[in-house]
Amino acid sequence: MKATKAREMSTPERYLLLTVGILITSVGVYFFKFPNNFSTGGVSGLSLILGRLIPSEVLTPSVLMLIINMLLLVAGFLFIGRDFAFSTVYCSMLLSLLMTFFERICPLAQPMTSQPFLELCFAVLLPAFGSAILFNLGASSGGTDIVAMILRKYTRMNIGLALMFADSLITVAALFFFGIESGLYSILGLLMKSVLVDYVSDSFRTKKCFQIITAEPKPIVDFIVKTLRRGATLEDVHGAYTNGSKTMIITVLNRSQAMALRRHVHIVDPHAFMIITASTEIVGKGFLQD
Repeated sequence: MKATKAREMSTPERYLLLTVGILITSVGVYFFKFPNNFSTGGVSGLSLILGRLIPSEVLTPSVLMLIINMLLLVAGFLFIGRDFAFSTVYCSMLLSLLMTFFERICPLAQPMTSQPFLELCFAVLLPAFGSAILFNLGASSGGTDIVAMILRKYTRMNIGLALMFADSLITVAALFFFGIESGLYSILGLLMKSVLVDYVSDSFRTKKCFQIITAEPKPIVDFIVKTLRRGATLEDVHGAYTNGSKTMIITVLNRSQAMALRRHVHIVDPHAFMIITASTEIVGKGFLQD
């Protein structure tokens, strides 16, 4: 299948999305994770545990996060590469700065609500969504996310399983440092986070695969190639029921392009037969390069 090259994201667009992902993550960690002692792994969870072991007004959880992140960034640079390291430096520094900023303007001595499960949902959902944005852009918020990406690179684990493996020891430690209730919530949160990160990451990569059987292929192909700027493959097909000859068009599009193509096909050939499937793995020119 011939496919035009996908539009590359500009650097300002990429860093804007990285900033949004970090902002979402920081809100979930500071306002929901830290006050409840939820240790769902990661440097934030490790910082909570170290903060309990080494109580200090200077070595606050946000400062400990910064120190640990710097050490793990060196590992990311060595094992994953310079581009990943630069993006992760930006993300981890921004995360630590935001955490410090929140500590100054909105200090929290206790959870915001009396509903720990509700707070756990936000403590997991927001960082999971933010992390998925970063992973999709080839970056991370630092910490054990770097360990997870190294594991994914060298073992072919999916990112959710790699995160669970990297964070499991830190999460189990919450049982001993914060009690059974916080520990069990933390273990539940880790499981939820692993599933959510995979789900959100897959949704970002989802493409729509079209198989269109039509008697009017030219206006449809022209729309795909000239308007949507994508490629297509054509096959001559023969109907068993009608005993007639038609053309099958095969193409792969993103969500917005898929909606536009469906509307166009209904206009030019209302009798066209379409099979539309979702896929998170499209390998080839214009998509992933394997």
